[in-house]
Amino acid sequence: MSEGQPAEPSGAAAVWRWLVGPPLRARDVSKERITPVEGLPALSLDALTSVAYGPEAIIVVLAVAGASALHLVLPITITIVLLLAILVFSYRQVIDAYPNGGGAYAVSRANLGHGASLVAAAALVVDYTLTVAVSIAAGVAALTSAFPVLNQDTVVICLVILAVVTVLNLRGLGDAARAFLLPTMVFIVGLLIIIVIGLIHPLVPRVPLETVSVLLLLKAFSAGCSALTGVEAIANGVPQFKEPRVKRAKRTEMLLGTILGVMLLGLAVLADRWHIGPRSGQTVLSQIIAMAVGRNWAYYVMSLTITLVLALAANTSFGGLPVLGSLLAKDNYLPHLFSLRDDRQVFAPGIWTLSLASAVLLIAVRGNVLTLIPLFAIGVFTGFTLSQSGLVVHWWRTRPPRWEFRAALNGLGATVTAIATMVFILTKFTEGAWVVVIAVPALIFLLSRIHRYYRRVGRELGLGEIPGRPQARPALVVVPVATVSRLAQYAIGVARSISEHVIAVTVVLEDADGSTGRGRELEQEWARWDPGVPLHVLNTEYASVAEPLVAFIDQLCAHHDKQIVVLIPVVLPDRLRYEFLHNHYDLVLTAALRGHPDVVSARISMPLELADGDDPAGSR
Repeated sequence: MSEGQPAEPSGAAAVWRWLVGPPLRARDVSKERITPVEGLPALSLDALTSVAYGPEAIIVVLAVAGASALHLVLPITITIVLLLAILVFSYRQVIDAYPNGGGAYAVSRANLGHGASLVAAAALVVDYTLTVAVSIAAGVAALTSAFPVLNQDTVVICLVILAVVTVLNLRGLGDAARAFLLPTMVFIVGLLIIIVIGLIHPLVPRVPLETVSVLLLLKAFSAGCSALTGVEAIANGVPQFKEPRVKRAKRTEMLLGTILGVMLLGLAVLADRWHIGPRSGQTVLSQIIAMAVGRNWAYYVMSLTITLVLALAANTSFGGLPVLGSLLAKDNYLPHLFSLRDDRQVFAPGIWTLSLASAVLLIAVRGNVLTLIPLFAIGVFTGFTLSQSGLVVHWWRTRPPRWEFRAALNGLGATVTAIATMVFILTKFTEGAWVVVIAVPALIFLLSRIHRYYRRVGRELGLGEIPGRPQARPALVVVPVATVSRLAQYAIGVARSISEHVIAVTVVLEDADGSTGRGRELEQEWARWDPGVPLHVLNTEYASVAEPLVAFIDQLCAHHDKQIVVLIPVVLPDRLRYEFLHNHYDLVLTAALRGHPDVVSARISMPLELADGDDPAGSR
């Protein structure tokens, strides 16, 4: 083993290490950076695969007005694609102005102030969680459309896919991007081919149009805007790209907008041409593929590919939320744990939090994507509005060349997305959007309380100030022991290396007649051993061993000016399965001393290596 390299794990730790990969050195992080093409599976799958549920959401709403209203799917989709173009160009400017990532949160924090940045952060957290749940649920819906026998296992399949995506992201975004690249390319190329095949089909006679209410149009538009979620993820994850990061991220954003726009328009034309309507157990996309190529091998290959890439679209959130969480933690709005990278150089706490929250959501809705759609898009469009508004302020402050054009473009984006956000809230409120309306303020309250707490802690710790010189105090080390043993020998040896003032303490339970024979035996055995450290025997009538020891330590604190250090000896078994057989006293005593800030408690571990003949498992 080379110098500085971690020791090889064993047992369960070895299996986990095999799953997530070996530790990465800081200088190897560049290997996990992504290219524009890899940016599509890593940060754009959410937006690309929204073609599986965006057009369907429009059609489900329009179907309420009858079959003739389904022709409106094309003009509504054209409107959504125009909005997509505005957002793509706007977020290319976000990438230029804020290359360190964070998207709407970073823009709002710099230009709109504390309150707006918290709204953006909370909205993005809600959106990222919903993105994972919607993507996986939509993928499984595509699978069960092709294989209806799997309907009863929807939730289980959702959770298995979530677990796979989580592990891949714990390995690193680069590994996930490369693993997802092939199915992403198959999905894009395959769907574009299907659209071309559909377009060369003979035209189907049109059904006469009927009048549709403005409210229904607005509801259909808001439902279809779920296809735009994920457009912001590239701007949030700029630090994940190889250098030059800004250029590569902007290229990926343009590539995403072009592909997504073409696919949305193509599918809308086919849905209009073939009068595709909602059908139980069959998604709109599945119907279009069946109409284009028939129910043959091509249909099943595309169905399986769509299932895979929809499920993998959750990767967009795994690439964005951990970065956002790290920024929030650095700004003291989340526990600082979220700003720490693990040995794979990823923000593992953010990944785990997102995975668990998404699992709860998938179980709650039983993997039903249509239940999640009304909750979708409100959070991300709130972020759209704030980021575009913040950029208007940014350009007005900095006034670079052509700043007027940039400000006008972002102003238009802010206006359109603000209107869309209000439409979402008004038209979807009773269908489930009220959950998001409650969740965002609740998250803002939580983030504010965490920030307030860290601010108080900072004042108490004098962060940013130069403290006085440290004052040293002599230490009195207390070593709890149960009997004379090598463990006691080891612990006392360590204690004497810390201080020349060491006390050994044991707690003895009195017998029913009040005698303390065990205590006298231990004192005699201690005297024969004579380790050079006095032994204090604490007699008690009660079963608790922690309470008399804590009371004794409190007396030492009251009568000594020394720093009291409690050194708790524990054994470290050579096999994981023996862990629960040891160190129960340590758990009780450590918990009892947690509320004593004037006492330093520490564990001293003695390795325990059993010979083969002493191992109960090996003696069989």
